[in-house]
Amino acid sequence: MDKSSTQEKSSPIVVGLDIGTTKICVIVGRRSKNGKIEVLGIGKAESAGVTRGMVSNIDKTVQGITQAVEIAGAQSNVDIKVVYVGIAGQHIKSLQHRGLITRRDLQSEIGRKDIDKLIEDMYNLVMPPGEDIIHVLPQEFTVDNEPGIKDPIGMAGVRLEANFHIISGQVTAIKNIVKCVNKANLDSQDLILEPLASSESVLSDEEKEAGVVLVDIGGGTTDVAIFHEGIIRHTAVIPFGGNSVTEDIREGCSVMRNIAEQLKVRFGSALADENKENEIVCVPGLRGREPKEISVKNLAYVIQARMEEIVEHVYYEIKSSGYEKKLIAGIVITGGGAQLKHLRQLVEFVTGLDCRVGYPTEHLAKNEVLPKNIYEELQSPTFATGIGLLIKGIQKTEYMNVDVPAEKTLKPKFESKGKEGGLFDRLLKKSITFIKDDINDEDFLK
Repeated sequence: MDKSSTQEKSSPIVVGLDIGTTKICVIVGRRSKNGKIEVLGIGKAESAGVTRGMVSNIDKTVQGITQAVEIAGAQSNVDIKVVYVGIAGQHIKSLQHRGLITRRDLQSEIGRKDIDKLIEDMYNLVMPPGEDIIHVLPQEFTVDNEPGIKDPIGMAGVRLEANFHIISGQVTAIKNIVKCVNKANLDSQDLILEPLASSESVLSDEEKEAGVVLVDIGGGTTDVAIFHEGIIRHTAVIPFGGNSVTEDIREGCSVMRNIAEQLKVRFGSALADENKENEIVCVPGLRGREPKEISVKNLAYVIQARMEEIVEHVYYEIKSSGYEKKLIAGIVITGGGAQLKHLRQLVEFVTGLDCRVGYPTEHLAKNEVLPKNIYEELQSPTFATGIGLLIKGIQKTEYMNVDVPAEKTLKPKFESKGKEGGLFDRLLKKSITFIKDDINDEDFLK
């Protein structure tokens, strides 16, 4: 199946699929011998069927996924069948819950099975109609009334309790993503919340321990994840992103959407005061009309207004989490929107917290396989989510102790896997009919 079939069993090949509002990205990779991530191939396609992180047109999304998969498959020489898929959108909600189990086997130590049982119980929580649980993330454990334990494995105890951070989403939005993936002749190994994926690729363990806010500014949404003492404490998805800025420029400067996007990327700034009064950009007029002159300072005023609104939303989420005073590492911004000039200064000005731009480079191994220009492009904040999905996929594959050669890792696995497979198991039980229909439908690519 691929060049690496002779590789040792410990490095299965994994594929991450980021279905974003502006691009669909497929990244193929594995863990290298030194523990870093080795990217074998990457495929990008325009995302025409996604609005604000949610699928709005199945056929266009399937077309984009198929295109990206073909490019990544050809580049990595891998037959892609199973993917780890990212999910975002304003339908995402999070809540805190507490669970407990009483252990009957008093002689044995607490093991991973006990923790998996506790997590599996959380998946059975009664959710509001139309919602389903995506992730159950354990926080602190309590063993026999001894609180604040991070890892209870190996301890003796009867009563095992834990606080959980539970992330849920709309069943219809989840089904639409599953449907798109299946119509593209792929199977979903797991669904991963995009801010969790991004945090894997751009945050260090020290930052998560100290207290940090990850802000992933995408095309349609801005994802927020707050960590403290190494544990995720709060997640949120804000329904504004880079596309909102482009629309504001289109209306404010009376230009076409593609011109607005170019103005934002090439001349955009999040702080108007950083631009000179006399800087003018000349854009071509519509057919037979005079070229249009736009002041760079006025352009920055339009961008600043929208970016301030997005940062205010982020700051509201920080305050409502209760961790505002505990964030020693401040804010890390990533995603395509993080490349906007002077955005770091604006974030610091609005929130009063330190800020840096997060690049997904520290987890990447030096790559001899990919062409140099593609490897350099991978180091952009735009690919934080895609690389994060890859890292999450590799971690989950290792957690499941998959002991198979690389060519067998890309086979569908829909069996129950405790915390990994709960969501897809339940979705398959609910929606087995449409998956069968779609797999038999051979006309969708015509």
